[in-house]
Amino acid sequence: MDAFKLMKELRVNCEQEVHYLPKVTGLRAIESTAPGDSRISAKCRDAKVEDLWSLTSFFGYSTQTFVLAVNLLDRFLAMMKIQPKHLSCISLSCLHMAAKVTEKECNLTPTDELIRIGQCRFTVSDLARMEKIVTEKLNFKSKAVTALTFLHLYHQIALSHCTDRKTTLSLEKLEAQLKACLCRISFSKAKPSVLALALLRQEIEAVQSEDMLEIASHIQRHLKIVDADLVLWSKCVAQCLSDYASPECSKPDHRKLQWIVSRRTAQSLHSYRSVPELPTIPEGCWDESESEDSCEDMMSSGEESLSSSLGSDAEGSFFPPHLRRQNQRQYLYA
Repeated sequence: MDAFKLMKELRVNCEQEVHYLPKVTGLRAIESTAPGDSRISAKCRDAKVEDLWSLTSFFGYSTQTFVLAVNLLDRFLAMMKIQPKHLSCISLSCLHMAAKVTEKECNLTPTDELIRIGQCRFTVSDLARMEKIVTEKLNFKSKAVTALTFLHLYHQIALSHCTDRKTTLSLEKLEAQLKACLCRISFSKAKPSVLALALLRQEIEAVQSEDMLEIASHIQRHLKIVDADLVLWSKCVAQCLSDYASPECSKPDHRKLQWIVSRRTAQSLHSYRSVPELPTIPEGCWDESESEDSCEDMMSSGEESLSSSLGSDAEGSFFPPHLRRQNQRQYLYA
């Protein structure tokens, strides 16, 4: 896509983003919820979003699925007075709705398995009813303009003007940083276009590219983003990522699912882990090539642990080395 079409699409999304913003008054009400109150608190909401991040990584869903699920969740929570006991059903409904829009049908997790892995105490019919309620309240059809929408457009525009610097701006890194920000309800009050530009500018300043800084300034002027707003959210982004990089921070992408089962169930599970009998190799039928293939098949069919399939956005060069070396905390799903 050429630069003119990218800027045009950018403008269209900027005009539409207001329709997909959570109500600020509702978000402030959540932030002001006192401990012991019957309503959802900011801490409760943030913890549930971290759970969604963990489940997104476990099921291999895209960043787009996670961001859309958080957008649906925040818009619904800011609109309705929700009790904490219903939050698990609502958040999982938002994840399932987002996955049906963004993921291929063959990659969708069955509803019963989604509930089982999430260790939630409601039925498939409960989830279906909640999805219907969320869809009707939000008038949700098939899309939403989010910070990820703008982050992708900004990244394409930057690369189209600076092809010699394409290796310095990692979209995967920017997505990981966006997910870290979305785990705090305060960022839901930011306009997606401003939040995405704040993330982009911070990364550009890190690689010290004057050309890309000029491109970011051009984008800001094109969208008529006020300097004060950009400076404010740039500071919030810097503080969030600094906190996230600290060893004291619990990373959702580092969590492992830990099953809580009874002693009888555990014994039953262990009884099935017997070594299978190997078939007898008939004499005179030895074929070296077939033997190698057979061994490779057996090696590739080994049992994989549940936690080994969890993805980690903090693995790699996205965050400081001490972040990647920290001990992972076990997370217990209710």
